Amino acid sequence: MQSYLGTIVAVFAAAAIALFVVEVVHRLIRRLGRRSLLMTELTQHAHRSFQVAATALAVHFAVRFTTGYAVGSGWRQVLLHLLVLAVIATTAWLVAALLVVAEDTALARFRVDVPDNRHARRVRTQVVMLRRLTIAVIVVLTLGVMLMTFPAVRGIGAGVLTSAGVVGVVAALAAQSLLGNVFAGLQLAFSDAVRLDDVVVVEGEWGRIEELTLSYVVVQIWDDRRLILPTSYFTSTPFQNWTRTEAAVLGTAEFDVDWSVPVQAMREELRRLVEKSELWDGRVCVLQVTDATGGMVKVRALVSAAGAGSLWDLRCLVREHLVAWVRDQRPTAMPRMRAEVGDADSNLAWQWVQPRRPAHRLADGDVPDDARVFGGSDDGDARSEAFVGPDEPVDARR
Repeated sequence: MQSYLGTIVAVFAAAAIALFVVEVVHRLIRRLGRRSLLMTELTQHAHRSFQVAATALAVHFAVRFTTGYAVGSGWRQVLLHLLVLAVIATTAWLVAALLVVAEDTALARFRVDVPDNRHARRVRTQVVMLRRLTIAVIVVLTLGVMLMTFPAVRGIGAGVLTSAGVVGVVAALAAQSLLGNVFAGLQLAFSDAVRLDDVVVVEGEWGRIEELTLSYVVVQIWDDRRLILPTSYFTSTPFQNWTRTEAAVLGTAEFDVDWSVPVQAMREELRRLVEKSELWDGRVCVLQVTDATGGMVKVRALVSAAGAGSLWDLRCLVREHLVAWVRDQRPTAMPRMRAEVGDADSNLAWQWVQPRRPAHRLADGDVPDDARVFGGSDDGDARSEAFVGPDEPVDARR
């Protein structure tokens, strides 16, 4: 009876000593690491797992060294085996917590709440994917080590190894889709094709990458719906990534108007509109006639914004304003189907209507900057070199 009582006292004493040592180390790290992010993360995320692992290890040693009187008994073997399993599990928990601390410390160096956060989002995506992979590996290895503590499992180890090839082939065939998604997730994380918070267009939907795992990707649609796709989708299906190189993007607003539309006046009105709008980033403001068939003229306004959300609002603003401008200021330019009869000299009545505002006429050969997409500005020249090539002659670009 005294031996059992001594074991119980030793167990409680060992647990108390372990908790005391852990608490002392915790307070010391917290005091010394007030200005260290790594120490702060350790005190917040690894404290509980450290407590449990140290207590399990201390209790294991206490039972092992105070139960010499029961060597060979069944209950001692079972208790020690359970404690070994507890030590393995809690140690794996501690290792996983330490890895999470290291990953969080690395992520803290890269801020994503800044305008130019492409590199930070790439690192964040890779670290998150590595975290999921390392935790999965730790769980698998922990389960394997725990199983190897059973003598029966160790005994059949040789037989399992001989049939591992057949089992591996069968498992690969059965889990082909799952493994394909896992490898696709790793490829996405390190190929930089898509990152967290990237703005993409998939399946005709416009949204941003909200979550990226080893098996699926969650896309937050602009209207707060969620589109969930397997990771293999992004390695086998074409999709649009609007923020792969930078967040700034270009967008268009197209209009079908009558042939009598004053293009230069409409161009100047577009310029006045965007210069007064905070949505425009000051890079691109171009209005061009892109088609003139079927009795109407197609006019395209090309504008730029710092982000996809601002671009959407800017395109809507351009449409609303230019539609109202054509209706109120240039009603003769509204799209219509008509049959007109002129006089003997083929003069038409609408030709004698004086515009409310005189149209600005350019000198012969003078092309305004906001009438060219590839040229006329630093941004346009860079775009011209990207699509034509810097080694081409100047005349070939025009």
